[in-house]
Amino acid sequence: MADNPMVHRSLKLALAGALLLSVAACMGDRMQTPPFYEDMARVDGVVDAATAAQMISQYRINNGLSPVIADPQLTSIAKSQADAMAAAGNVQASLAPNQQLATRMASIGEPKTAAAENVSAGYRTFAEAFSGWRESPKHNQVLLTKDATRLGIATAYAPNAKHKVFWSLVMAGPKPAR
Repeated sequence: MADNPMVHRSLKLALAGALLLSVAACMGDRMQTPPFYEDMARVDGVVDAATAAQMISQYRINNGLSPVIADPQLTSIAKSQADAMAAAGNVQASLAPNQQLATRMASIGEPKTAAAENVSAGYRTFAEAFSGWRESPKHNQVLLTKDATRLGIATAYAPNAKHKVFWSLVMAGPKPAR
């Protein structure tokens, strides 16, 4: 029976099917977690900027303001801030002269663009950070920056720090004409 070509073919098909089901199951677990619930308490954690922009935009629209789009340059300076805070293990690192928002905006060629920033720590998911920012008057003011059209958002993970995950959200007006 073992030399029967039909048995070999059936066995191969069964193994291929089992492999496909196990891959689908693994992908299914990963696909079931919406981006705003992804745990950022890991070295490879990256905030989904498009999802963040979509959620923040809907919140802004509900408050009579224009939507925002994700901007890679703003995300890069948000990442710089998050990394600095994670390296120091606290949000106070955001106060360093080289981490001031104006300095970082100038570093991307936008020294005169209006911008505001939220920095925070301890939130593990974007959903938690977003909720916390909305409930904090000063952070909410940044979310509702009147002339904002773009955002950059990033996290950095510091496993030995008290708060583990450090966040930076930069909201800015339109890019200046070149």
